[in-house]
Amino acid sequence: MSDQGLGSRVQNGITGLLNGTGSIVKGAADVARDAVVTTVKGVGDIGGSLSGTVGQVLGGALDAVNEVGTGLVRTVKGVVVGVVQGVGEVATVTVGVISDTVRAAIKGTGAIGSDVARTASAIAEGVITATKDTGVGLAEGAVALGRSAIGGVKEIGGDVIATAKGTMSGAVTGAAEVGGDVLDAIRNTARGLVQGAGEVGADVVDVTTGAITGAIEGAKSIGINAEDAALAAAAGALEAAEVIGEKAVHAVTDVAAGGVGGIKNILKNGSEA
Repeated sequence: MSDQGLGSRVQNGITGLLNGTGSIVKGAADVARDAVVTTVKGVGDIGGSLSGTVGQVLGGALDAVNEVGTGLVRTVKGVVVGVVQGVGEVATVTVGVISDTVRAAIKGTGAIGSDVARTASAIAEGVITATKDTGVGLAEGAVALGRSAIGGVKEIGGDVIATAKGTMSGAVTGAAEVGGDVLDAIRNTARGLVQGAGEVGADVVDVTTGAITGAIEGAKSIGINAEDAALAAAAGALEAAEVIGEKAVHAVTDVAAGGVGGIKNILKNGSEA
């Protein structure tokens, strides 16, 4: 199947789904999974073909959303889940697969003129829920999610703060949905977000602020302690900052000391969440 045929196949499947009455998330996951399995199965160099396949699947799905004019968030979540599941059926899901999926979703959303920050939460939720059935642990999956989200949004010139916030909020929801350690997911997502900021030159203050805000809002939405969530996010951000350098450390500690979302002196109990 050619790349053009793959994208068209996915677009047609998602268009029919959006015009129907069934579950968009489940239906989109099924379409994406089947497309990935059909395309990648039997390919000798799976690693070499995955990135392009992921991009074409997500591109076709986003073209369908753009055509129909509705269902963006639910479609994105479902397609991300389906891509990861599809890869898992024919190969080993790695952090590289997660990174490719997140970047492709962010770039594709930007390409159709949609608000990347609005879909960042759906992307993150899809990644975290999908990794539960793969060999990628929640912690390393969360780090890869954060790094690639910032890398992707920086590449297209999107809103870094809003993307960090949405990514964290989605990670919280996803971890709770699969019964994972939510505070650990927060910590590692924040670590990935700030690590990504260091790699692409994004503002560490902005990314840290977005990460902590998303952690607080996500915690409130699932009924866990917001201060614990803020501390976990700040601690993860600080871990990454310590690797980046002194300026990054000061950026994180200043944000934590000044407070986010009404919670001040976030690291007052130390960096252990």
